[in-house]
Amino acid sequence: MSTFTAKDVKELRDRTGAGMMDCKKALQECAANMEDAVDWLRKKGLAAAAKKAGRTAAEGLIGVSVKGTTGAVVEVNAETDFVARNDQFQKFVTDLADLAVESKADIETLRGNSFANSDKTIAEELTNLIAVIGENMDFRRVTTLSVEKGTVASYLHNALGSGLGRVGVLVALESDADSAELTALGKQIAMHIAAAHPQALTVGDLNQETVARERAVFEEQARQSGRPAEFLGKMVEGRLRKFYEESVLLEQIFLIDDTKRKVSDVVADKAKELGKDIKLSGYVHFKLGDGIEKKEADFAAEVAELSQ
Repeated sequence: MSTFTAKDVKELRDRTGAGMMDCKKALQECAANMEDAVDWLRKKGLAAAAKKAGRTAAEGLIGVSVKGTTGAVVEVNAETDFVARNDQFQKFVTDLADLAVESKADIETLRGNSFANSDKTIAEELTNLIAVIGENMDFRRVTTLSVEKGTVASYLHNALGSGLGRVGVLVALESDADSAELTALGKQIAMHIAAAHPQALTVGDLNQETVARERAVFEEQARQSGRPAEFLGKMVEGRLRKFYEESVLLEQIFLIDDTKRKVSDVVADKAKELGKDIKLSGYVHFKLGDGIEKKEADFAAEVAELSQ
């Protein structure tokens, strides 16, 4: 017999918006498997979508640096948001982003590289910073983006300083067009990405397991609709198209103006205007703490502990 707790039921409810009893039944039917239970509720029409999965609460900063036709985004986490306003912490993240652009290295290599104007490695400098500030910290991830010709544009949301914020985006545009025009276009697309949270650049770039999972849900929903069998395939394909429009950058409706154009159309229109080919070849989107599960604090227990 499968077992689950009230916390599991609450998590499923938070993720799906379904009723408490429906969540309990879903976990019973799915042998307490959370992901299967989410799909079970969606297939029954009892959940809107699993959009609340991966909610984040980790603190720290996203750092962005662009030099020439290369950009880098780094994430450094800390325990509290107070640290994000600490001058030493901000300088570390800024310097780290600059070093990431210069080296274009993966995270493990970068950790072992020398820190700016120091005889310490980046990992050793971070350890020293932990001792000075008194909070646990983690250099969590880094990604670089480059083009041979064109521009890498950046955007920071909830900025806390130059090149520092809670959301960082890079956009790579390959073209012979005017650099200032490309940068302006790239920044607009980066702002769109920060708001729209695409999962992939193109339909082909989507995780195929995710696509298969979505198709399975849509097929079950179609079967339960009561519509004639000959219409079910079109229903599934229509819902997949809507999924692509929500999840794929080039298929999304551009949010920065009111023209209702897809992002791919915005790029094509700018290319026509400038008389030069423009290719949106890549993007990076870092949201602070994305995917990190933060332990829920029991406030009463913390107060009791402090009073002892």
